[in-house]
Amino acid sequence: MNMVIASSIGAICMAVFAMFIRMKAAKQPATAKKIILPPVFMSTGALMFLFPIFRVTPLEIVEAAAVGMIFSILLIKTSSFEIRDNQIYLKRSKAFLFILLGLLIVRVIAKLVLSSYIDIGQLGGMFWILAFGMIVPWRIAMFMDFRKLQQQLYSSTNKRPTI
Repeated sequence: MNMVIASSIGAICMAVFAMFIRMKAAKQPATAKKIILPPVFMSTGALMFLFPIFRVTPLEIVEAAAVGMIFSILLIKTSSFEIRDNQIYLKRSKAFLFILLGLLIVRVIAKLVLSSYIDIGQLGGMFWILAFGMIVPWRIAMFMDFRKLQQQLYSSTNKRPTI
């Protein structure tokens, strides 16, 4: 139980960190690199599955990925871009912060409940799959929206888009 509490506290700290990063990102122009790199960096976490304690069953993989994809819908709906000063910026959304907090609360409660049924290592693997299943569709949708605005911006200025 102590590991569940410690990992939940860690998740809360990461969520607060993500909120600050999100607020800071809205002040700077968006780039394709800034959109694409977070899931790439997160993908290194899949190395945890090399260790037997973190391995999950195929059904658990499907369940965790499906929940992550469902959660990603909320993030996709609250993430949009705008053109300001001939650059593309992420729009600030108050709903995003509330959704992120809501998802965190759901995650902590789920972890507390599921920790009595599922081994902590397996549960960690499932929550990584859930998070990855959430960030990948979200970032793909963001990239597609970014590219649309980039094409619109550069067709009006006759410049070539860069990644």
